[in-house]
Order: sequence, then C-alpha cells, then structure tokens
Amino acid sequence: MSVLEARGVSKSFGRHQVLAGVDLAVAAGEMTAVVGENGSGKSTLLRILAGDLRPDAGLVLAQGRVGYCPQATVLDDALTVDQHIRSFQAAYRIRGTERAGALIDRLGYGEFRHQAAGTLSGGTRQKLSLTLALLHQPAVLLLDEPYQGFDWETYLAFWELAGELRAAGTATLVITHLVFEQKRFDRVWHLAAGRIAETEASHAPTA
Repeated sequence: MSVLEARGVSKSFGRHQVLAGVDLAVAAGEMTAVVGENGSGKSTLLRILAGDLRPDAGLVLAQGRVGYCPQATVLDDALTVDQHIRSFQAAYRIRGTERAGALIDRLGYGEFRHQAAGTLSGGTRQKLSLTLALLHQPAVLLLDEPYQGFDWETYLAFWELAGELRAAGTATLVITHLVFEQKRFDRVWHLAAGRIAETEASHAPTA
C-alpha cells in the first residue's frame, strides 16, 4: 500500500518546464531513490512532495507525518543544536529527549550540542537537519543528498539507520546522483527532461 503518491505533477519556472506530469508511489517500508543529472528537477520534485512548493498541476498524497531533509539545511544560525531540538520537540509536542539523544549519538556530533548552528561545519549541519527530520518518527522520509559532507564513519552509520527505518516500516525517498548507491534501494526512478521512469534496482539492498 502506497503511503506517498505523486500524480501528474508538473512544474515550470517561467518558460522552463522542470516537471512534466510526474507519477510515482512509495510503499511503507520501501527505500526508493530518484536519480538524474544536475538541474533535472530532482530537488524541485522533493520540495513538492514535502509540501514546500506548490505544483502547477497534479497532486501529492501522503499518509502520516512527513520528515524532510533538504540539501541546503534550513537552520537558525543563532540557535544551538540543543535549542533546535527543543524547538522542534515543542512544535510537534514530542515527549522526552531520548530519541534526539540517540540520533545525535548515532550520527556522532554530541560534542557540538551547545554550539550555535552558524558555527557548525556543513557535515554537522546536515547531521542536525537529518536528526530534526527523524525526531517525530515520520511515516514518510524525504532526503535530498542527505550524506553530503559526512565522513566515512557517519556515512556508514546513515545507511545502517536507513536499514532500520526500512525494517520499521518507514517509506523513504532519497535524491542521489551517485550511481554506485543504487543497489541499496528497492526501486529507483530516473528523472530527465521533466519525466520520470523506473529503472532496474536490486531488491535485496545492503544496509
């Protein structure tokens, strides 16, 4: 059963059509990817799926909470890591800090909890953004190149976490341009010239 669907999604910027009737669906517990060249519209599609951008035509259907981790992190540079966590917890009425602490430890940036986001490295900002996207235990997780700036250890920790989310039933869609990662996904779509088509992918992904 699909928990995320795009039906006939189109988007233009001026005279340039970026998306031309995109259809896709992601089921619970499915790890999927959208690949394509730079400028192909991958991030535009993800913003529309996340509800951050309105399509010109078509619709998006999502069941349950959606977590969104954009490529360009959206953080308040004046707030510390812990202040971001507390603000997000208050907004979603999340009880306790156990999940936040576990994610911070898992991604290896606990030493920066009291540091302002504006002073963090790009990789650490991405870790915080991913933590925030996962705090409310979303049914659908949308990730735009989520591991950019990660060191190798964190990169491996990310994929281990992704495997656990899949096993727990989270539907995950990842934007990526790295061809060698495609074996990790249940399904892969290729986006080009505004249109999307499913390609072959391994059905036994490596966590």
